[in-house]
Amino acid sequence: KIWTYEEGDVLSLKVEMEVKVPSHLAFSLLSDFTLRQQWDKHFLTCEILQAVNEDEKIYHITSPPITGHKPRDFVILVSQRQPCKPGESYIIAVKSVTLVSMPPSSEYHRSEILCAGFQIYSDSNSSCTVCYFNQVTSGVMPYLAASLTGSSKSIEDTALECMKFLE
Repeated sequence: KIWTYEEGDVLSLKVEMEVKVPSHLAFSLLSDFTLRQQWDKHFLTCEILQAVNEDEKIYHITSPPITGHKPRDFVILVSQRQPCKPGESYIIAVKSVTLVSMPPSSEYHRSEILCAGFQIYSDSNSSCTVCYFNQVTSGVMPYLAASLTGSSKSIEDTALECMKFLE
């Protein structure tokens, strides 16, 4: 299921996926962003720049160019949280950060992720619901523009690839 909500120049997106894997496994696979290239065609490269602590890492991501534009890059902080008590969800939160050791390069157009991530709810011992959220800004909009104007196919395709990867 896909939901969108637009307010001002920010588009909020929610994608809900039901997968046949335990929630702890989905959390483990989705919180390692170096694995994301296996299912998300918007990730060309992904490297860990800094492990802040056990639950937070800073990554540098590059995305393929969109016709007529330079490839984009992102420096993001990924924070992961396990449930504190039964019934709570796993959370993977993502936002862009500035890192002095990784200044913008002329090779890429530096883009920003305002707020994105996953929330993973356990449905049973062998299945879970994965919700992906993203507040889309103009830096990410080109990747969604085609999806939202004619077909939600790109978002759908990425969600289906994510589900296949998890299962």
